[in-house]
Amino acid sequence: MNTKPKPPAMPMIAPMSNSTAVLRQGHGMSYQDVFCEPIALTSAYTFANAAEAAARFGGTQAGNVYSRFTNPSVKVFEERVAVLEHTQEAVAFASGMAAIAAVMMAFTEQGCNVVCARDVFGTTLVALRHYFERFGVEVRVVNLRQPESWQRAIDANTRLVFLETPSNPMQDVIDLAWLAGISQRHGALLVVDNTLPTPIMQQPLQLGADLVIHSAGKYMDGQGRCVAGVVAGHSKHMPPLRGVLRSLGFCLSPMNAWLLSKSLETLSLRMQKINQTSHALALWLQGQAGIGKVYYTGLPQHPGHSIAKKQQQGFGGVLSFEVGQTQRDAWQWIDHLRCISIATNIGDTRSMVTHPASTTHGRLSPEERRTANIQDNLVRISVGLEDLQTLQADILQASQSLPLRTPNQNISPSPNKTPQEVNP
Repeated sequence: MNTKPKPPAMPMIAPMSNSTAVLRQGHGMSYQDVFCEPIALTSAYTFANAAEAAARFGGTQAGNVYSRFTNPSVKVFEERVAVLEHTQEAVAFASGMAAIAAVMMAFTEQGCNVVCARDVFGTTLVALRHYFERFGVEVRVVNLRQPESWQRAIDANTRLVFLETPSNPMQDVIDLAWLAGISQRHGALLVVDNTLPTPIMQQPLQLGADLVIHSAGKYMDGQGRCVAGVVAGHSKHMPPLRGVLRSLGFCLSPMNAWLLSKSLETLSLRMQKINQTSHALALWLQGQAGIGKVYYTGLPQHPGHSIAKKQQQGFGGVLSFEVGQTQRDAWQWIDHLRCISIATNIGDTRSMVTHPASTTHGRLSPEERRTANIQDNLVRISVGLEDLQTLQADILQASQSLPLRTPNQNISPSPNKTPQEVNP
């Protein structure tokens, strides 16, 4: 029963003109029986009276205040992500990088340190080093696959332990349960970027992580339509994140939230298809002319295969491999693809290819790329929903563009030489 007092009846006013009357008509619609949830395209909300407005702004009464803080469409998306990650709550942001920045702002302060895997998205490292180090946050970068590096780097002054697993683009992994134990013993929050496997293939929170981040414009959208980010975890960690959102304005638009909410309804089906095709493609790529090492956790020879098999429910849709010998070979091969699109995103319905050393990780130094094993002839493919045979045919015809090499020319470039210094 609704016991909310009704506002007092307003006295009659003079008849309104058409231009005024149309502004005041049509605001009493009901959405209770609609099958597809509507989009809450609004910046402001109405209040029953001045006291209700004050109570909401003061936090003593639940309800919407302003769309920078909360929005019904955004709330639906947050609730669905929390359910998928098997946790209590999630907070949405305007982009994946906004989500990462919010985590840094909410949980770090001057004088502390953050331990971050070298293998994270290139812009993540740029943001940590070029911006947050300015404010006195020490950034310690470690090799994802070396447990001893994590043990040395994490100490009592560590606030966050940040990583992606599997990493992009090399598909390196680490035992999350083990790393969670190390982080907890030092009082640090373990933050996992779970964008590549999605909640369908991996649930880091169930393995001991404290927070999970998604660049939601990837697989969660699945159609390359929007940019978004989201952080999921226990409710006790959410107030600081909502504080950053409210004060700094990293808010997700209602339209993008609605698109994401509808896409989540098909996420499981899409990931099953993508995982199946990617696994078959990785197996097939081995031994193909012009193709060198293939990096995919679903391959038994991948160094992280056993860990991935233990903590993941699938191997995902991103794989990387070496093409020819030089950057020139890789670019030439990419340019000859006819079906696979040249695009730096991942998680679309359409397959996409990129050259990591000159795009996603181009802002890293050559030494940092070498340390991360991102070679100049490495390419990355995000597998979409096309038939396997179509992708294979496109790769085969592109490989025909590669130069023929005599046995003594078929060598890897020297790490001390640029691609232009190596014989084509």
